[in-house]
Amino acid sequence: MLLSANAMGPRLRAGLFAVTGAIAAFLLLPIVFIVLLSFGSSQWLVFPPPGWTLKWYLQFFANPEWMEAALASLKVAVLTTFCSVALGMPTAFALVRGRFPGRELFYGLFTLPMIVPLVIIAVAVYALFLKLGYTGTLFAFVVSHVIVALPFTIISIINSLKLFDRSIEDAAVICGASRLQAVFHVTFPAIRPGIAAGALFAFLVSWDEVVLSVMMASPTLQTLPVKMWSTLRQDLTPVIAVASTLLIGLSLLVMLLAAVLRRRNEIRA
Repeated sequence: MLLSANAMGPRLRAGLFAVTGAIAAFLLLPIVFIVLLSFGSSQWLVFPPPGWTLKWYLQFFANPEWMEAALASLKVAVLTTFCSVALGMPTAFALVRGRFPGRELFYGLFTLPMIVPLVIIAVAVYALFLKLGYTGTLFAFVVSHVIVALPFTIISIINSLKLFDRSIEDAAVICGASRLQAVFHVTFPAIRPGIAAGALFAFLVSWDEVVLSVMMASPTLQTLPVKMWSTLRQDLTPVIAVASTLLIGLSLLVMLLAAVLRRRNEIRA
């Protein structure tokens, strides 16, 4: 006998919920295991842990090499975020409002780093900076990270610009404001969520980037993912799980902050 539509509704919702939960568990369980291993008492990455301790966190924060790598990652990510937003905003305006030949071609070129395999970009950037003598410098790290983070910023700002009603900006010009004043005082506040989303993506892309960072690293400057990669080749210490947990934790904190700011903007609107 065929089930009625009313009977199928709850069952369909339950099935979708079960499938969604299974996929979420498949994706998130390895992350949960890493977090739990960072509190394990074993000196090896053994699950389930025989006991619980905070000594690996104490070792992480007491080790100057790990702390320098974490601070280097934070510095590179912040600089990458600022540079990506500063370059992404005028680029997005040009691609949305500009009227010049080859605009679609330029859009494709700016989004190319999202398509090209990252290792190809890393080899090319490494060869360039090796020739210029900038490998192992903060400048090389930031430039290489901006290359892969900039497309995310551009796309986020472009989407906000396309949703913005330009007639509001034109109304400000009619009321006596210059076009530049209208952009700064009307358009920018309206597309602020897109700018914030672009900055968020740029930070996260840079924060956990490892392929480009391995190519740019030097004995005196390496980010946290590079330090984790080099340590993994020598020893499977739970300190690596601590570093992984901190990477995950800061990423979640940034996303939570972005969600709070977006919610606050929606309430104000």
